[in-house]
Formats: sequence, structure tokens, C-alpha cells
Amino acid sequence: MRGGWMNRRGVQRFRQALISTVGSVKIKLVLGFCIGFTLIALAGRASEFMGWTSHTASLERFSGSRKGYAIVMNTWKRYDLLKQSISHYSRCPRLDSIHIVWSEPSPPSDSLKKFLNHIIELNTRDGRQVKLKFDINKEDSLNNRFKEIPDLETDAVFSIDDDVIFPCSSVEFAFDVWQSASDTMVGFVPRMHWVDPTNGHMDHYIYGGWWSVWWTGTYSMVLSKAAFFHKKYLRLYTNEMPASIKDFITKNRNCEDIAMSFLVANVTGAPPIWVKGKIFEIGSTGISSMGGHTEKRTHCVDRFAAEFGRMPLVPTSVKAVDSRNIWFW
Repeated sequence: MRGGWMNRRGVQRFRQALISTVGSVKIKLVLGFCIGFTLIALAGRASEFMGWTSHTASLERFSGSRKGYAIVMNTWKRYDLLKQSISHYSRCPRLDSIHIVWSEPSPPSDSLKKFLNHIIELNTRDGRQVKLKFDINKEDSLNNRFKEIPDLETDAVFSIDDDVIFPCSSVEFAFDVWQSASDTMVGFVPRMHWVDPTNGHMDHYIYGGWWSVWWTGTYSMVLSKAAFFHKKYLRLYTNEMPASIKDFITKNRNCEDIAMSFLVANVTGAPPIWVKGKIFEIGSTGISSMGGHTEKRTHCVDRFAAEFGRMPLVPTSVKAVDSRNIWFW
């Protein structure tokens, strides 16, 4: 009888332990569910606080601002370089159109047009349609590269020379940077202006080339040989740039890029943004290879500052780097 009592008592203890264990599991499950639900709710609230909402209107506004970019390419009787550049850039994913600034006495040949269109067709078989257009100019002037383009469908303009090539990944990264600051210039080739220390007045300046930027880490211009800017600056350059400056550029065949930097800085009151990128120069000659180039550009900086009535260029040391392509940052 004692043994039976002990057995019944053992069974009761087992049942109580089992009930306690099941209850504990239930409690843990309920607590786990509550914690999980709370974390999800907090994550949703945090996304709203951080501006990461998933509202349709926000997504539409964001997607509408990412229409791609247009290349405006300056060229002059270097057809092999032109073909090579078009062949390369037509592969870039978000490229919408290519506008070739043509200032030669004779119009582009039918064979050249056919060849370039064929290259673009071969490189855009992924469903994209990159449009090619020759912007014909009667006058041979460096100002032509900044003429307003009435039928330009994108806000972003990537101004590039026909003898300069950047990897598409670098161009696409620069485009992303430009979208974050679409009023300023974003480019790969920085330059600087300095107050002339040999002159007693503060309104005389010196043009600083690449080595000046490399040594100090400071710049106030990005050259339009490889830079993004908003299409509105084409209109402003065409209609509001002082005629004396444009005449000077046509006569001296230099400094249109400095003039554009002055124009953008005068509008924004802000510096440009230098993007790190590997440059491939496929041409062997250019304006910068001629003698006295730095002195001529120093004269341009001085002259343009006098025309604007002040020095609008803003120095900076900021540099945009794609951290996905470097090991240490």
C-alpha cells in the first residue's frame, strides 16, 4: 500500500512538472511573439523617422528623378577617337542620349553617322534605346559645347571630351553623387585658383593646375572635359553669360571650362564636387599641351573675376570616393 501511495505521489509530481513546463513554454512563446511584434513595429517607426517610408508617392518621386543622363561630347576632326569614345560610353547603363558638338566646316558624313549608330545598336541590345544626335554649329567656337539643347530630355548632362575615357562604373557613381547635389558641378578633373602673392591687390589670381591640387588637397573648379551639371546651365551660359567673355573664349580658343565653373559657382555660392576616378587619355594633343597654357588660364581667371565683379569660385577639400572599390577607407 505504501508503494502504491508513493507511485501515485510520483505521478502527481510528474504531472505538476509537466504542467509547469508547458506553461513556461507557452509564456516564452507569448513573450517571444510580443518582443518580435514590438521590434517590427519599432523598425517601421524608425524607417519613418529616417525617411525610409515605402509610400508610393515617395517612390514615384524618387524614380522620376532617375531618368538617366545625356552625354554632350565635344570633338574636332578626330574621328577615330570619336568612334572609340562612343563605343565605350554607349555601354553605360543609365545613358539616355549622346549629343556630339560638331563645329567643323563640313557636316558629318553619312558613313560616320551610320558607323556610330551601328556601334550604339550593338552595345544596347538589353532593351535600352540610346539616341544619337549631331548638334551642328556654323561657327567654330568653344562656346558651342555649352549651347542650349532644346530637346534634351534629361536634367543631367555629362560633358566630356572625345579623347577622355572613364569606366562606366565611375561615370555611374559620379551620376549618383550629382543626384545628391544637382545644382552643383560634379567632375573628375579638379583645378584651383589662388590669390596672386606677388601682387599687392587681392583681386588678382593664379590658375592652379593638377599639381597644385595634389599638393594642397584643395580645389575650386572641376573641368567640363569630364563633369556632370544640370541642363539649366546650358541655357544660362547661352543667354546670360556676358558677351565679352564668350567673345574672348572664341578669339583665344581657351577657358570655356573656367567660364562654366564661374557661372555655376555664381549661381550656387557653393563649391563643386570632385569624384575620384581613373582617367584614360586616348588622345596625344590638345589645348593643354601648348606652350604658355597655365599663363593663359591665369589671365582668364583674372579677366572673368573682373567681368563678374567678384570671385565666385569657392575652394573645398571634399572628395567623393566609391568605397566599394577600395579596401581601406
